[in-house]
Amino acid sequence: MHERLAAIAASQSGVFSMSDALRVGVSTNELTRMVRRKEVIRVRRGAYVVAATYWGTPSFDRYRLRVRAVLRSRRPGERASHQSALALHKVGTFGAREDVVVLESRDVSRTRTNSGLVTVPWSGGATWEFGAFHCVSATAACVQVSVASGFIAGVSAMDSAIVQERCTHEDLAGVIATLPARPRAAAQRALDAVDPRAESVGETRTRIILIDAGFSLRSQVRIKDARTLIGRVDFLVDDCVVVEFDGLLKYGGDRGQAALVAEKAREERLTRLGYEVVRVVWAELDDPADIVRRVRRARAVARERRAALTR
Repeated sequence: MHERLAAIAASQSGVFSMSDALRVGVSTNELTRMVRRKEVIRVRRGAYVVAATYWGTPSFDRYRLRVRAVLRSRRPGERASHQSALALHKVGTFGAREDVVVLESRDVSRTRTNSGLVTVPWSGGATWEFGAFHCVSATAACVQVSVASGFIAGVSAMDSAIVQERCTHEDLAGVIATLPARPRAAAQRALDAVDPRAESVGETRTRIILIDAGFSLRSQVRIKDARTLIGRVDFLVDDCVVVEFDGLLKYGGDRGQAALVAEKAREERLTRLGYEVVRVVWAELDDPADIVRRVRRARAVARERRAALTR
């Protein structure tokens, strides 16, 4: 890769614009050849990411690189909003489109969509700066996502922002109060469902599934036996079923095997106390009905076991 262009990209988190390339003597034809050689990735017109940086970044963080690349290619004064701003704030969400980058501009009066870029009118409020990359506040972005991308996206973003201390419940309520009636109602529904104890987007999605199914639950519950603390569980459903979201937990290698043994021992202790344990991984969240069936079966078993213990 061109030495001077590589230095520019390195100073900009691995991204650069066509203007950056032209400034150091890299022509558009050479850029095309670099893309064909798979040295760089073209995000959209004029926006590029160094391929080694892109593929060396975890998949869930690559959207942030694309947002940075697009911002770098745009005129000064524009800023990321919605899920694109959340990416810069490192706030998680789910259900908001990551095949587009959303920017705000003072130069448009209505939403415009063009080749993976959505440009919306300037919303006002503070601009946050992450080096050369600008965006709306995490508070504003959470509210924007709850209105534009729906309930699950909104709750996921708000949970994540609050637990990471990017904003508070009061911050969100203040922004929501300024909205017109219809978007205010949508954002308020999301805020009403927030749980500041949620530790991941997976936990948020699991909680929503369980509540929508009519289960009564408590989150991050500490369970003890007669002697000691057994542990803190993600959810306690109807006081008899422990539901754990395992996320990307790995059981490979010596440390993984030790973790698996400890987890099995913990589960056995919970079972002896009359609880049933249901584990959920990310892929299973796409089948809510199956999760509901499993929890219902576990609840029936737990209740039967407890009834047998009292006979």
